Amino acid sequence: MTEFNIEPCKSISGELRVPGDKSISHRLAMLCGLARGESVIRNYLMSEDCLNTLHAVEQLGAGVTVSQDDIRIVGVGGSYVEPADVLDMGNSGTGMRLMAGLLAGQSFDSCMTGDKSLCSRPMNRIRDPLKLMGADINLREGGCAPMDIKGKSLSGIEYKLPVASAQVKSCVLLAGMNAEGVTSVIEPRPTRDHTEKLMSAMGMDVKIDGARISIDGGDVELVGGDWDVPGDFSSAAFWIADAACMNGAELTIKGVGLNPRRTALLDVLKRMGAEISVECRVMNDDCWEDIGDVVVRGKKLVGTEVGGDEIPNLIDELPLVAVVGALAEGETVIRDAAELRVKESDRIATVAAGLKAFGVSLEENPDGMIVKGGAVISGGMEINSHGDHRIAMAMSILGLFADSPVTVCDVACIDTSYPGFMDDMGKVVF
Repeated sequence: MTEFNIEPCKSISGELRVPGDKSISHRLAMLCGLARGESVIRNYLMSEDCLNTLHAVEQLGAGVTVSQDDIRIVGVGGSYVEPADVLDMGNSGTGMRLMAGLLAGQSFDSCMTGDKSLCSRPMNRIRDPLKLMGADINLREGGCAPMDIKGKSLSGIEYKLPVASAQVKSCVLLAGMNAEGVTSVIEPRPTRDHTEKLMSAMGMDVKIDGARISIDGGDVELVGGDWDVPGDFSSAAFWIADAACMNGAELTIKGVGLNPRRTALLDVLKRMGAEISVECRVMNDDCWEDIGDVVVRGKKLVGTEVGGDEIPNLIDELPLVAVVGALAEGETVIRDAAELRVKESDRIATVAAGLKAFGVSLEENPDGMIVKGGAVISGGMEINSHGDHRIAMAMSILGLFADSPVTVCDVACIDTSYPGFMDDMGKVVF
């Protein structure tokens, strides 16, 4: 499908389960592929991005079996094997940046590439710390993929992140598993911590002292196991925001991941006046992630300001914050989010263009925007997603509130993170 025809909706209600968490699925594939023994992963996200990571792990020597119920990975027991071909990471910045950390300390050379979008995104941010560890990495013009990695012996470092980034943090920690000595990463602001949690759950000694995360590498052995991937909060966020903005809506999202470093959107929506309740339960005996149900009751919202420490744990949901701001009363300010400029698209520019097409007034800034809410959302036109899955979905959500039908174009990209998005819309939107 190349486009969605979005009809204005009258109500939002019911229950929904969203697909497995994208960030966790990537990390489980890589770490289970490296571990000793067999791992069973249930609710793995069967999106293009995560399937590309799974295929890369298979190329690196892990045994991978995909069935209707689960994914089984027989790990290589500590060292990957040299791939016969280039590793194609598709559209996934997470896949490429994290895999670079694992490959940098292997005993062989490798190359990673991706689609046009991925090959336009900056990779210097992970090359620089990896070079400090002794890695030999070559990028193309502009610091972009394809990425050539010559396997080298690595040494642990202490690395203070220039900007808060879970991907860079994870890359360095993953490289640290193959490095001699201690590797420490110091975060300027807390970011999502799935990598540290999974390392610990698989048998590594991960030390956390405030903003410092440390591991002692060199002779690390990960142990496989059984894993249930929670529903992806970033996917649930579209329906949470949708219901929060519609008077009279009542929606329950079941079994969604509730890691506190992923759920900043709930705090933002509550600050805007949303009525949201959360029933959190521990996912398993190891407490490696939390899972629960989110219940949303729609009402009129008011604008807010988003910035500072909230941004790293809200980065994927910021296009939605802008959409909610357009539907709320007053102004919504998004700042300190220049990172959005180097995502699958320039998300500040693409969101601004989309909102303006709907008749929303806003001021675009280098690190965000000021959205003026309360206007009539005008339909009757086409919106271009610019090949960005989160833009395509965010504009589809706004289209539900338009005064006439809207066509969202170039939507095949949604399969990189949320296959079945439109099917789920049909379950709860009336």
